[in-house]
Amino acid sequence: MNPSTLIVVSFIASLQFAIGAVAAQAETASPALVWNFDSEQPGVLPSQFFIGTLFDGRPAGDWQVQATERAKSPPHVLAQLMAKGAEHAYKVVLIKEVMASDLNLEVSFLPIQGQADMGGGLIWRAADDRNYYLARANPLEQNIRVYRVEKGVRHLLENFDQTIDVRQWHTLRVTHQGCRVNIFYDDKQVFDLCDKTFHAGMIGLWTKSDAVTYFDDLRLQHVK
Repeated sequence: MNPSTLIVVSFIASLQFAIGAVAAQAETASPALVWNFDSEQPGVLPSQFFIGTLFDGRPAGDWQVQATERAKSPPHVLAQLMAKGAEHAYKVVLIKEVMASDLNLEVSFLPIQGQADMGGGLIWRAADDRNYYLARANPLEQNIRVYRVEKGVRHLLENFDQTIDVRQWHTLRVTHQGCRVNIFYDDKQVFDLCDKTFHAGMIGLWTKSDAVTYFDDLRLQHVK
C-alpha cells in the first residue's frame, strides 16, 4: 500500500471512530428536561417545585416566578426573593418526582443583591432538603465551591477562585457519572473530583442568607 492510500485509510478509520463515539454518546443520553418558567404564572412557585424548610421550621426562601426584562430567556425567571437570613439559612427549592443518578445538569443565574451572601447554585442527588450535593458561585467571595451537605451541614469538597461579574448572567453545569463529578462555570471546567456519598436523588436550586438571585433555563439530562 502506497503512503497516500495509507493516509486516506487512516483518515477514514479515524472519522468512523469519531462518528461512532458521538453516536454512542447520543444513545446513552436521554432527551433533556428544560424549565425556562416562561409558561408559568408570575408570583407563584411552579407546581413541580417545593420549598425546603429552615432549621426553625420556616420556608427556606421566597421562591416564585418573576416577569422581568432581565430574564436570560424572556419573559420569566425563577427568583429567590427573601433578602434576609442567618449565616446558615440555606434557601432550597427542589423538584418533585424528578429523580436522577448519572446526569448533566445546568442552570443560568443572575446575582441581584446580598450583603452577607450573594449568588447561588445547583443541587443534585438530593435525598431531601438536608442531604445533597451542591455547586455554588459567590460573587462576594469571588469563588466557586462544591459541597457535600449532610444533615444540613456543608462539607467542602473543593474551592476554585473565580472573578464573578454581578452585572451579567452566568452558567453552572454539572456532569456526574458514578463517583466522577465535573463542574463547569461559563463553560470552563473548574472541578474534576470523585465522591461516593450520594447515588441518586432530586435536583434543585440553592441560595444562602440574604442572597437574592434569579435563575433561568434549568436543564436536566439523564445519562445512562
